[in-house]
Amino acid sequence: MTITKPGPRTVYLPGPAVLPLAETLVALANSEGGLIVLGVDRDGRPAGEVWEEEAELGLREAAALCRPPVPTQFQVVELPGGRFIGISVPRSLELHSLADGRVLVRQRDENRPLSGEEIRALTIARPTVDFETETVPGARPEDLDTETLGEYLSRRETRTGSRAPSVSQLMVEIGATDRDGNPTLIGVLLFGRNPQAFLPQSGVSFVKFLGTEPRGEDGGVGYGRRAELTGPLAAIIERAWSIVFDEMRIGAKVNDLEREELLEYPRRAVREALINAVAHRDYRIAGRRIEIRMYADRLEIISPGGLPGYMTLDNLVEEHFSRNPRLVNGLFQWGFIEELGLGIDQMIEEMVQAGHPPPEFKATPHSFTVVLSNKRERAVAPKWTRSMNERQTRAVNFVRESGSITNREYRQLCPDVSPETLRLDLADLVDRGVLLKIGSKKGTYYILK
Repeated sequence: MTITKPGPRTVYLPGPAVLPLAETLVALANSEGGLIVLGVDRDGRPAGEVWEEEAELGLREAAALCRPPVPTQFQVVELPGGRFIGISVPRSLELHSLADGRVLVRQRDENRPLSGEEIRALTIARPTVDFETETVPGARPEDLDTETLGEYLSRRETRTGSRAPSVSQLMVEIGATDRDGNPTLIGVLLFGRNPQAFLPQSGVSFVKFLGTEPRGEDGGVGYGRRAELTGPLAAIIERAWSIVFDEMRIGAKVNDLEREELLEYPRRAVREALINAVAHRDYRIAGRRIEIRMYADRLEIISPGGLPGYMTLDNLVEEHFSRNPRLVNGLFQWGFIEELGLGIDQMIEEMVQAGHPPPEFKATPHSFTVVLSNKRERAVAPKWTRSMNERQTRAVNFVRESGSITNREYRQLCPDVSPETLRLDLADLVDRGVLLKIGSKKGTYYILK
């Protein structure tokens, strides 16, 4: 397995110190699961050799601090600096805590303790069974499409760099079938010939209205176009994107004598919103499909099921929790999800950089809605280019090259300047509309506005 940087599902630890290891075990098990790599610092550099006996002892002592115990498995991990000991942690159906009572989850690249209210919400949201891997009544092995499965295996091999030793074994490992080959819920959703025959709620409804209200041309109930999208989820995502693209207004602008296509909505923002809805909707809710509503001034994507676990509208950017972790991982391996846990961030970034207002998010106990506005702000000549100090210029150039900057990266750019001065530099750039601040606390980073 080859990985390059830490994040929500990858943790680097310099050694098997008991408390940090126990905290990470609990945080990963309570979130999406993931991988702990021993002998590596936060930047991915070797931090000293860790012996197998040392790792086993540290894991045993750390596991004793977890309530209930967290299941784990050792594996070899390849990094640019060599081969290291990895500890694989699956997402747990149980809620885990430390011996001192703390309950932690994984937030970006940090372990964060939950408040009492967040613990209550997470406990309520945790399923008593892994419904993703429940077999679907009436579904048989022949209901899975070999062509769709072949496409997934090819994409997965490209992404991971490794080939599955056995297709049947892989299907069991990812939860797509039971050991007898009978399809599970995610097996039908990802690879079914006709998933809607078993799960009618898994389709998507598209409706285009000609005005800003759900009415027809004469002001009565009606629409300009309606379509029902069916099939496995990969096909649904592509068909949904295709129909939205077909209905988008397309303009153009000229930059340096070259014509540039100007879409009504940024491509990537729309795709992220569609994938987010398909990946995170509650498939236990029957009788309602994902709805795409296209109005003259906005695009609404409505997903059945409220926000899961401890997620709220206030922590959408910096937190990540999925009710369908196996499905999310399947779409990630397929290549639909570029980086786990960053879909909301990418939607915001794409909309703002295209001159649109940030996406609007609405949540009820039974649905989650993303609203993309097609309003576009007129570009204004940036006065800040004449008033930035040298440090700020370096920060902005870094963002242009890398896409974003964190406080930590800014300190590395300017190691001889106090952290408070650098913090004020970034705050000034935000106040002047040069940068947009995403996230909070240790998960904060900045992008060009």
